Amino acid sequence: MADLISILNSQYMKEEVPTANVGDTVRVTVRVKEGNRERNQAFEGIVIAKKHGGINETITVRRISYNVGCEKVFPLHSPSIVSIETIRRGKVRRAKLYYLRDRVGKAAKVKERL
Repeated sequence: MADLISILNSQYMKEEVPTANVGDTVRVTVRVKEGNRERNQAFEGIVIAKKHGGINETITVRRISYNVGCEKVFPLHSPSIVSIETIRRGKVRRAKLYYLRDRVGKAAKVKERL
């Protein structure tokens, strides 16, 4: 039974998983379907969490638009995700950056890793 599950999981996993670490600023391009049309929509923000592993691996991306914080959880192996590109690499010392939810403005910035 475990072999069957692992075979099914490996069948749907992407070969090249983009490297999006916690603290990085990323642009996630998602395929959006509206009626009978499809388009690509970008969501840019800071990765505040990575969870799970394998086929279930997800990243949580947070951004502030119009002074309102918005978080989205993206499954990395989803067929609706077109691309994930890293814009900035962040220098952080913890695995989850949930403390950024309480911060506003310059206090919510993450230092850049060179």
